[in-house]
Amino acid sequence: MTPRFFLTIGLLTLTGSIYAQSIKAMPMFADGMAEVVPAFSEQKEWIREHLWVETEFDSDKDGKRDRVHVDVTRQRQTETEGLKVPVIYQSSPYFAGTGDGGSILWDVKHELGAVPPARTKHPIVSYDPNRTVISNSLIREWVPRGFAIVHSEAPGTGRSTGAVTVGGVPERFAPKAVIDWLCGRAKGFTTVDGSEQVFAKWCTGKVGMTGTSYEGTLPVAAATTGVKGLEAIIPVAPNTSYYHYYRSNGLVRHPGGWLGEDVDSLFDFINSGDPKNRFRGEQLYRDGEFAKNQDRMSGDYNAFWAERDLLPYAKNIKCAVLMAHAFNDWNVVPEHSVRISEAVRGKVPLVQYFHQGGHGGDPPFELMNKWFTRFLYGVDNGVERGPKAFIVRETAGRRGAPTPYADYPNPESKSVVLFPTQGGTLSLTNPLASVKQEITDDVAFGPADLAKATTSKNRLIFSTPELKAPLHLSGTAQISLRLSSSTPAANLTAYLVQLPWVDGAPITTNIVTRGWADPQNASALKKPGDFHSLLRGTPLKQDQFVEVTFNLQPDDQIIPAGRKLGLMIFSSDREFTLWPKAGTKLTVDLAGTKLTLPVVGGASSFVKATSI
Repeated sequence: MTPRFFLTIGLLTLTGSIYAQSIKAMPMFADGMAEVVPAFSEQKEWIREHLWVETEFDSDKDGKRDRVHVDVTRQRQTETEGLKVPVIYQSSPYFAGTGDGGSILWDVKHELGAVPPARTKHPIVSYDPNRTVISNSLIREWVPRGFAIVHSEAPGTGRSTGAVTVGGVPERFAPKAVIDWLCGRAKGFTTVDGSEQVFAKWCTGKVGMTGTSYEGTLPVAAATTGVKGLEAIIPVAPNTSYYHYYRSNGLVRHPGGWLGEDVDSLFDFINSGDPKNRFRGEQLYRDGEFAKNQDRMSGDYNAFWAERDLLPYAKNIKCAVLMAHAFNDWNVVPEHSVRISEAVRGKVPLVQYFHQGGHGGDPPFELMNKWFTRFLYGVDNGVERGPKAFIVRETAGRRGAPTPYADYPNPESKSVVLFPTQGGTLSLTNPLASVKQEITDDVAFGPADLAKATTSKNRLIFSTPELKAPLHLSGTAQISLRLSSSTPAANLTAYLVQLPWVDGAPITTNIVTRGWADPQNASALKKPGDFHSLLRGTPLKQDQFVEVTFNLQPDDQIIPAGRKLGLMIFSSDREFTLWPKAGTKLTVDLAGTKLTLPVVGGASSFVKATSI
């Protein structure tokens, strides 16, 4: 057991008598975790202050450096007893409120390659010029355990100055400025435009960050600056590329539950800064840079999206990373976390936590506590030397206890290549003869409709026999297809599903993983992996075959005995893609099509489970 550290008692001896000079409250630790200290737990004694930190940039081009609004909650003893504490810091564009989500969406009834119907509604977010408390999140859990809590509002939101850039460079360097202030390298001021400074002399110079979704993006963004003092991050469901959030492999794809959302509509959703200054950001970004470059016609990657991609900057990450995501998060899909984890593996302490639910979901508090205690207080609890992955299994529920693994993907996972056959099965043997099968696009039918249909002209489906033993998949599945289109543009969708489809069942009962791609980008889709090609898509020639290869979303799932594993291929996805008029025909050549599965135990485990 890790020893406890208790209160330090200072004694003073005068003329032979002993007098208690002071009793100083100090952090306490047990079992490698920070414990609640009674002297830190009196909320009415906490010091709460707010200030503005000056950044290094001018996002709204008004000739003045942006200042971000910051609040601090810390123990009384940091003022009265000289106590210095580390910081857990959360930044967000949401703290000041958001706009009406329903009015920000694009019309998805849009022909591929055509000019989309205009989006004309721009909700106005309310503004409170007198807010001094930014957020109460994290405070009750962490202040009693000896951490100060800091929040900041992203540029152009709340009482921060500047403009909303939605993933632009300022979103990386705004939290860096706050960390620099905490470490004595940047200036903080008592007012938004004044010169009276505020100092963080109570901070040890060690900072951790956490948050979920957009608030999980910003810890990764800050870490990519390599800022000194950021020691540990716990990003939960971070968006690490706005292209991968709003596009997939060359086509327009919307985040789950937000059909029609795009980068400019997210701008409107979070544009909560001072109304007197909002027009600057609207002209520069929403109606300027975004309107010019987001490109809802082609869905191609370009320099605009490259600026909003954190992967190229991941080489600068120096802090310890506890990455958290859900395998069935179809808002911020799991590749967002996995791509950063792969980039930093072996370079910094890394642990990954996954569950089987949807968007969000912190790691267990004990794991978070150990992470911050280890890297902010230096308590050697061995958390970075334990299991490298924790996965909540399907039967444990979203909040169930995770199962520890040596790593993710599972080190025992090996690629197994399957081939679709004319008879509708998935085979380990490649059918050499060319067999062509046709799909008619019709977005009127959703994925569940297609999976449940006994026969359908709107999808192809191939499946294993009923499993005789559980089949454990861990990693990223890939699909390669040889296909042609009757029109110059078409959506392409691939799902891995469990069959038969069960209505009303948990998502893990039906959907294993999914992926989307644009056949127009065939020249860039030659091998699986992260899509960031600047090659432009080219219109398809009628009935001329192209070959595409792309990843489905990362997963770790155990398919139970008694179920079938199916590959479903169709065109437009009613839940994610644009909705072109029905009628486009895709012809798939089965001889040029294959599915690569990451199977724990490899081919022998697959054969055992399927008895093929």
